[in-house]
Amino acid sequence: MMAPIQKLLACTVLAASASAAATWPPKPADLETPVQQRIAIDGPNSMAISWNTYEPLHQACIQWGTAAANLSNTVCADKKSVTYPSSRTWFHSVVLGHLKPATTYYYKIVGGQSAIEHFLSPRAAGDETPFSINTIIDLGAYGQDGYTIRQNHGRRDNIAEIPMSTNHTTIGRLSSTLNDYELVLHPGDLGYADTWSENPANKDDGENAFASILERFYLQLAPISQQRPYMVSPGNHEAACGLGHHKTQFCPEGQKNFTDFRVRFGDNMPTAFESKSESHEARVNANRAQKLANPPFWYSFEYGMAHIVMIDTETDFENAPDAVGGSEGLDSGPFGAPNQQLEFLEADLASVDRGVTPWLVVAGHRPWYAANGPGCTSCKAAFEHVFYKYGVDVAVFGHVHNSQRYLPVYDGVADPAGLDDPEAPMHIVSGGTGNIEGLDEFDKVPHFNAFAYNDDFAYANLRFEDAQNLRVNFIRSATGEVLDTSVLHKSHKKRFVRQSFYSQIEI
Repeated sequence: MMAPIQKLLACTVLAASASAAATWPPKPADLETPVQQRIAIDGPNSMAISWNTYEPLHQACIQWGTAAANLSNTVCADKKSVTYPSSRTWFHSVVLGHLKPATTYYYKIVGGQSAIEHFLSPRAAGDETPFSINTIIDLGAYGQDGYTIRQNHGRRDNIAEIPMSTNHTTIGRLSSTLNDYELVLHPGDLGYADTWSENPANKDDGENAFASILERFYLQLAPISQQRPYMVSPGNHEAACGLGHHKTQFCPEGQKNFTDFRVRFGDNMPTAFESKSESHEARVNANRAQKLANPPFWYSFEYGMAHIVMIDTETDFENAPDAVGGSEGLDSGPFGAPNQQLEFLEADLASVDRGVTPWLVVAGHRPWYAANGPGCTSCKAAFEHVFYKYGVDVAVFGHVHNSQRYLPVYDGVADPAGLDDPEAPMHIVSGGTGNIEGLDEFDKVPHFNAFAYNDDFAYANLRFEDAQNLRVNFIRSATGEVLDTSVLHKSHKKRFVRQSFYSQIEI
């Protein structure tokens, strides 16, 4: 039985919560109805279908086939529904295997009020068909528990109730151009639930506000992510309930240490593909990379002409900013053994045969080249020399909330070849897609910067035109206008790239 003072305190807390409570998205009438649907490339011939429900399922199943009118196959998960403390929903993931490459498949999630959706299965490694991917980083979109953007320009996207997915300019553009790209890369900062305190109404209900913003974001993203593979890696906003003092005052255990990110994506990202190379050494390295991969934090996959690697710039390397004792004070991870991520990266990049997948792209959250200061110096120390050694073609980052493109650069010096067969990677920053923190101003633009834009939301599209030419377009979300276009030409004459560090002569 409660003492009188305990009753008084409990009533006070309840009253405060009632007066300043998070506003939840409405639940469907049938609680087995799938929500927050998302698909991901699971392997060379497989796709993971994932979704949430508002009650646990006896068994999570998918009906699928090559025609919408004939979903003759059924596959079910061998894992029970999972959740975590403070989440209202349960998470499910089912893998469809033995798919033919580059083939349209139709699927229906079993249970509740679900619709038939479709996807294109992964292109086989070495398929020379042109294709494009969108890179969306630092994307937040939610409704009355938060705002999409706050900035000096006075603009604010006005998102109403779910499912107004096309009300956010970037999500709207991705939705209206679905036929123009084949997959999405989102390396970090997904939804910005940890900024719940920006809305004063959430003051006394931070735990629920955090969860409700996550629900809204993935509901709004679902029209895209249920049809296009949505490949992710972590950013700092996935680490905890709130940055600054809020992480200690209002952060339950279920929302610390990348919890939602790990639960949501842990079962539907790949490890690394088996090598299609004739080289024994390449196959050995690919096998080693498979064993060292730790999805959803670091992993790789192949798609047509591209070998794509997703890395974790937050934890699991020396002086990582979000690690225990790191500069951000978020005390997260580690998620692997000492040096596991760097050993994975070395093995994975060493396995890439340019005769099979000529293009090598690495995507992570924090850049070390940015027009807003020195960037992530510990990331540079951990990753840059490995990128250069194995001839990474393009490095994709966010974290800084604007759009930037750099000439190929290594160790702060532009490659003298420019965009015509450089040895150094081209770095791009696609962090201006839109979130509550607004667009960042430019401080000091390096001389090797080729494009810098912060007037409006935008994102980068990478089009693999052929084995030697990759086009990068920055697209203004509101209008579809191409703000900047460039073509990186690489001869890719060497099947296996092993470069020595060139003598730095600043140009």
